[in-house]
Amino acid sequence: MATDYYDLLGVPKDSSDDALKKAYRKLALQYHPDRNPGDTGAEEKFKEISNAYQILADPEKRQVYDRYGAEGLSGAGYGNGFGNVQDIFSSFGDIFGDIFGMGGGFGGGGQQSRRAQQRATQGADVDVRLALTFREAVEGCRKDLEVSRRVPCGSCEGSGAAPGTGVDTCGTCQGRGQVVHSQGFFMISSTCPNCRGQGKTITTPCSKCRGGGVERSSDKVSVTIPAGVDSGQQLRLQGKGDVPPGRGVPGDLYVVLEVEADERLKRDGADLHVDILLSYPLAVLGGSISVPVLEGEKEIPVKPGTQAGDVTVLRGGGMPRLHGHGRGDEYVHFQLEVPNSVSERAKELLTELATEFGHEAPGKRGIFDRFQRSRKK
Repeated sequence: MATDYYDLLGVPKDSSDDALKKAYRKLALQYHPDRNPGDTGAEEKFKEISNAYQILADPEKRQVYDRYGAEGLSGAGYGNGFGNVQDIFSSFGDIFGDIFGMGGGFGGGGQQSRRAQQRATQGADVDVRLALTFREAVEGCRKDLEVSRRVPCGSCEGSGAAPGTGVDTCGTCQGRGQVVHSQGFFMISSTCPNCRGQGKTITTPCSKCRGGGVERSSDKVSVTIPAGVDSGQQLRLQGKGDVPPGRGVPGDLYVVLEVEADERLKRDGADLHVDILLSYPLAVLGGSISVPVLEGEKEIPVKPGTQAGDVTVLRGGGMPRLHGHGRGDEYVHFQLEVPNSVSERAKELLTELATEFGHEAPGKRGIFDRFQRSRKK
């Protein structure tokens, strides 16, 4: 093995950590066993550069090497470097993911290791439901919520260990939270079964949280509701979910909205719809009628000869669109109001009106009725 680790990596002695990593990345890609199957020379070269990088990437080891060389490392008890490729993958399990930027190949899932560790230290998300009145959805509002979530234990301050005791580094994964299993030259990383990804073990658990490091607490959270929200939509409050054991990244809080329906205005996204009954004279002669709108009531014109099913659109009369993009429209649907009963005077007037329009007067039998009577004879 060459004695000058800087020459092995092709860098000067005053190289920064980033320069060392960049040089190692280039050579590791070149000599990696996955790219050189069956080439023992490439494998040995891979061991050499990995051993050099291991020494120079460690500030303490690098200082010893710079002063005393490789023999000084042995004298300081730092060993003789890696014995095989599997040792390299095991030691550099999370470093490979950073260097190669990929998982599964070239280094055995370094990025997978990081993702698994992130999942292990990511707190759970919390969902709460929030009921809003129709008016609150129209105007927007601010609400205070009582949220039950997990927070760091107050007794052990989140460590999980009983007060006065300590936390030990996991002997199975050496504090990495991940264990690496070899499958040929490929390495598969998984959560450590002993510490469950925490990298630490507790000898004397906290009696309050039983070693979990978290406890349930009811917290008040203030949330701003924008104008125009609708049922089923949810707001995400980052970091307001459960805190995981070991003081990892808190989960998120999702506020699921339930908007109360209005009695008369029916909602379709940002648009509103309302059904309005017209009397027959108003539909024929035209005029005006009051209709419900977001602001209360509004008088709108009715054209002469309005038919059942006709629609008048009130532009901009709908709900506010989220993110400030104007408002929807309000659609007024006209229906004809037919009374269930009328007075005798009204009957006379309707009969005259039917005659005026050229229709057969009410009460008289039509051709179809006469045809039916002739068949019965």
